[in-house]
Amino acid sequence: MKTIDMLREERMKKLEKLKKLGHNPYPSFSGKKNTIAEVRQQMEKEAEVVGKIYSVRGHGKLVFADIKDETEKIQLMCKVDNIDPKYFDLVELIDVGDYVWAKGTVTKTIKGEISLLVKELRFLSKSLHPLPEKWHGLKDVEERYRQRYVDLLVNPEVKNIFLTRSKVVTLLRTFLDKNGFLEVETPILQPLYGGASAKPFTTHHNAHDINLYLRISNELYLKRLIVGGFEKVYEMGRDFRNEGMSRAHNPEFSMLEFYWAYADYETLMKFTEEMFKYVIEEIKGDLKITFKEKVYDFSSPWKRITYKDLIQQHTGIDIDKVTTETQLKTALKEKGLLDDNSIIGYRNLLDIAYKKHVRPNLEGPLFITDYPVDMKPLAKRIESDSTKSASFQLLVAGEELINAYNELNDPQDQKKRWEEEMEMGKKGADDYQVLDEDYIRALEYGMPPTAGWGLGIDRFVALLTDQHTIKDVIFFPTMKPENG
Repeated sequence: MKTIDMLREERMKKLEKLKKLGHNPYPSFSGKKNTIAEVRQQMEKEAEVVGKIYSVRGHGKLVFADIKDETEKIQLMCKVDNIDPKYFDLVELIDVGDYVWAKGTVTKTIKGEISLLVKELRFLSKSLHPLPEKWHGLKDVEERYRQRYVDLLVNPEVKNIFLTRSKVVTLLRTFLDKNGFLEVETPILQPLYGGASAKPFTTHHNAHDINLYLRISNELYLKRLIVGGFEKVYEMGRDFRNEGMSRAHNPEFSMLEFYWAYADYETLMKFTEEMFKYVIEEIKGDLKITFKEKVYDFSSPWKRITYKDLIQQHTGIDIDKVTTETQLKTALKEKGLLDDNSIIGYRNLLDIAYKKHVRPNLEGPLFITDYPVDMKPLAKRIESDSTKSASFQLLVAGEELINAYNELNDPQDQKKRWEEEMEMGKKGADDYQVLDEDYIRALEYGMPPTAGWGLGIDRFVALLTDQHTIKDVIFFPTMKPENG
């Protein structure tokens, strides 16, 4: 059996032969006239096709090759008595993976297969690396992510996933545009990271000699625009968090965030149902999604439950009575729900308990509402209960898709909460938010009552396409170097 190196060497020899015959194996080209799908409808007419070769059969005076573009494939039939002699020498140099241009007459073989009876042939790009015959197995899964270009070539279903992703993004934008939102762009490089509790990536700007951070969220800059007089803004973009990897996490990920002046989180829950119904019906044809062999029905209204009730149902702890870090740590240990003494802060203890013992049992679509204020440092308090935030998360299949809340627009309360976050960081907490004095100044100019909302695009697309890791819906997920 020939090795990859041996096959590559054979192709290198063909490359050199092409050059000796006076043919440029990598010419510029402008002039694609028709797609292969269109050509297949032009029986007995002369036509031209361009595309990639996926198989080669036969030899000598009759060679067949399958050529494919984005739309379809067609068989090339190269007969020595039909093709111009100056092109027939090229036929023997064709390999799977080559890009070629061919001109001829659309016909059918004796077996009834639509083919192009070739008269002229040109190479557009000579392939030097053979495509794999099979692309499966644990080792190959890693190779698929590293060499997505090959994965897309040999697995049509993978390409369909990314076509769906593109359509989802377009539909989300269309829905927001139709509802009066303005798409904007905010800085990715920021002098101070904020808008979430996460570790940032740090870089350096040489001209100013300053450290900058890749944003962990769009939130604070989008809300500055609300302060500046815009009432409905959104941004579709990349965020970056220097955190661990999992099937639901990638250090670089796509987020959609919008902010809506004079709206509240109740309004956003209804708006979310409308948005999801619009997207899901366009993608799936109805409101049902199959994910991990389970069907999820997105017909409204969706179930709602408060965070307090959820915690009490699954852990037996009443967070209205267990209100301090010490009390919560004791209660979790007594119930056998905590085995890590290094966790710092009431919020982090509660979050760990939720993620380990509550969230895996949830299906959805489910709105979890009214989180403790400690867990939402940027959210407004509920007026009837100052210990709870006017907030919700949308959960489906045990994964959080959306985080939303009434935005805190009291500059004094916001500053105090950030100072408390910084104190938690001094005590050793891994994830905490930092004080942004410029944002506080912005709030002091006045921000109207506003509700904000963020959706993880990668997780949403994974749900819609029944992919069990977001690596399968990100073209090039973050990977260790091959030799690292």
